[in-house]
Amino acid sequence: MSIFVSIIPQDDLNEPINMKQMKRVTNVALILLSMVILFACNSGDKGTDKTVTMTKVELLNKVKGGWVGQVIGVTYGGPTEFRYLARMIPDSVELRWDHELVAYFYDEQPGLYDDVYMDLTFVDVFEKEGLDAPVESFANAFANADYMLWCANQAARYNILNGIQAPESGLWKYNMWADAIDFQIEADFAGLMAPGMINAAGVYADRIGHIMNSGDGFYGGAYVAAMYSLAFVYDDVYQVVVDALEVIPAESNYHKCMQDVIAFHKLYPDDWKKAWQAIEDSEWAIDLHCPGGINSPFNIDATVNSAYVLLGLLYGEGDLKLTMDISIRAGQDSDCNPATAAGILCTMQGYDAIPDYWLDPVKPVEDRDFSYTTISLNKVYDMSYRHALQVIEKFGGTVGEETVEIKVQTPETLPLEVAFPNIYPSKITQAKSPESNMKGWGEMLMVLDSDAPVSIEFSGIGLIVNGGLGEGLDEAYVGELEVHIDGQVDRVVKLPADYRKRTAELYWNVEIPDGDHTASLKWLNPVEGGEIGIRGYVEFSSQKSVLEVIEK
Repeated sequence: MSIFVSIIPQDDLNEPINMKQMKRVTNVALILLSMVILFACNSGDKGTDKTVTMTKVELLNKVKGGWVGQVIGVTYGGPTEFRYLARMIPDSVELRWDHELVAYFYDEQPGLYDDVYMDLTFVDVFEKEGLDAPVESFANAFANADYMLWCANQAARYNILNGIQAPESGLWKYNMWADAIDFQIEADFAGLMAPGMINAAGVYADRIGHIMNSGDGFYGGAYVAAMYSLAFVYDDVYQVVVDALEVIPAESNYHKCMQDVIAFHKLYPDDWKKAWQAIEDSEWAIDLHCPGGINSPFNIDATVNSAYVLLGLLYGEGDLKLTMDISIRAGQDSDCNPATAAGILCTMQGYDAIPDYWLDPVKPVEDRDFSYTTISLNKVYDMSYRHALQVIEKFGGTVGEETVEIKVQTPETLPLEVAFPNIYPSKITQAKSPESNMKGWGEMLMVLDSDAPVSIEFSGIGLIVNGGLGEGLDEAYVGELEVHIDGQVDRVVKLPADYRKRTAELYWNVEIPDGDHTASLKWLNPVEGGEIGIRGYVEFSSQKSVLEVIEK
């Protein structure tokens, strides 16, 4: 999800976004039929706890497969990342894979591997502090790391650095990207350290996933971790997909979306593109809360991107290339989604089963540390394997000289958590002119270049103000933006010039008493040559309504 690498303008979308939203009226008969089919497929015995014995060689082989599968998938999908929004990648577009591709990204665009080195941050904490390392250690490690972050991760980093600690750092009240994909793309470690122990994977997912996400965003990571865990002890992709879903509460939107994907696969077993279109025409393809996705074809929400992971796994039928191709061609986060799908599949099949065609380009970099880390693939193979041995023993299994006995766990459902309850975008006001007074920021609705305040009139229960501090200021500078709501100070937002420490939005609050309001924004410590740009703002209501868009 290294968005800075490859987001480009979308000048050839199939149709305007408002028309696409008008089409997204769920076909009630289709969904009801899908649910009946899915229920019929899942009405058998749930099974009980059992013991699985495998050699240590087999265990290590699967751990290695999981890690290298991620690298293969993210590299293969890297050139397409976020270039195809709300549309499939046409068959005419060639997906590149060759012997030089992995080394190229390692050298030239190492940020592509954010979904790997984020995992490594957490693996490193387990290595240094043990399985019972506190959440503060994980939160501080990633908040103070040198790498760039985006979306929910960046909002969480900002929160932690400014006094909102985990797990509140990922809570929707403080993080407007709480439903985004972030933890989903970095939860692999939790499943890889808990082979067959799906509830143990949930323990580690819960501890770390709420640093940056809550609600459906957290469930995305918990589900991925569960699938990795089951991939050690199952050899059927469909069983992994279905059984892992039992950890997600059925009442959640995330579970409903995954359930729909499984049902669409049953309805269209030979045509993944029909299943993709059914997803696109559903409510899951509309992003209601991630600020960058509201009224936009860009969708970083965990639900729809997880849906594309499932498309690859279900329709790929165990074939690595087909699995990745489908998860890539589904669009949106088309490097992270095949990385997840390939990681799960390669955990199931093992490192040694990966064809040389895919593995040979990775082997030259296996001893190279990922950027921002002191960990290579070869190092993490060993670290993650040793952590898996520790977890096996911790949760009732046995580690022998040559074999391990794993106490395979029956899935337990996580508690229900709902982010943004009864909170809906109602109105967007944004800049009309492509001209801008803001250096390097594109179009701006308003610009603050002094301590003179600007006002925004809005209605409802919430407001997001999108924008940021302009470029060219000393990296040590930290701006302060005081925000009043109806004449009362609501908060002072810190605006670091250091882009790694930035706030994702200028202001956000979706718990304002319902009514008409005035927001006043004042730059408390302006500097000569500096600017704060406001690109636009979003108003929220407690009732669903047609989204109004105003350009000024």
